[in-house]
Amino acid sequence: MQASEVSRAVAAARSIASSLDLAADDAIVLHDSNKLTLRLLPCDVLARVAPVAQQIAQFEVEVAQRLAESGCPVAALEPRVEPRVHERDGFVVTLWTYYEPVTSQEVSPADYAGALERLHAGMRRLDVPTPHFTDRIEQAQQLVADRDRTPELADADRELLAGTLRDLRRAIGGRGGAEQLLHGEPHPGNVLNTKNGLLFIDFETCCRGPIEFDLAHAPEEAGEHYPGVDQDLLRECRILMLAMITAWRWDRADQLPNGRQLGMEWLGQIRASS
Repeated sequence: MQASEVSRAVAAARSIASSLDLAADDAIVLHDSNKLTLRLLPCDVLARVAPVAQQIAQFEVEVAQRLAESGCPVAALEPRVEPRVHERDGFVVTLWTYYEPVTSQEVSPADYAGALERLHAGMRRLDVPTPHFTDRIEQAQQLVADRDRTPELADADRELLAGTLRDLRRAIGGRGGAEQLLHGEPHPGNVLNTKNGLLFIDFETCCRGPIEFDLAHAPEEAGEHYPGVDQDLLRECRILMLAMITAWRWDRADQLPNGRQLGMEWLGQIRASS
């Protein structure tokens, strides 16, 4: 989030919490990228704040609520207030349960795979309209092709990304394997290690596709513990995923800290995999 927006976003979250009788005298920024994640105190609520134009918060709330009701390993919405999206001063705010992180125990690949398998099982029971994973590939392709949005991407790197995205989209789509509702980005940054076990967050990226597309975002060893995985497809999905997130890093509007440095590193990995 732009620095000029942060103070307004914090004020909006605190104001909404206070209007719901949740004491929010202070706010600790836990994460800041395209949206702001805050811990509001002393009510101890997690608030997610995004500009109105950049969010699909209502979809995320509905999906998370339905998955939680079916017993899936997902972070819960704040139980003291109605589960809904709040809007104030140009921002949307959603309120969630705050989980104290468990840092003393490393997450094993088997536990990660098991949690993701349980999430996928619950997702198979949901019937919600979502994009196809190829729609997200197309977004990355459009970004790479748009020199105005990616002005610092060198011609050779642009050609590498465009070719990788095109070829893998064709190869993976041509396999014709089973598809289902996916998280979309179940990487470690979207998994909480809590005393209640691993819990997934951030369902704005849900899409339909093969489970290997989700597994490509997980730690590499997790794919060895998930049953029924097509390892060849998983390898293709990993390179595809790397090309997609590399494309985002060259967007001139990207706000990820050290994003450009990561983009350079990932370009090297893609080139090495060719």
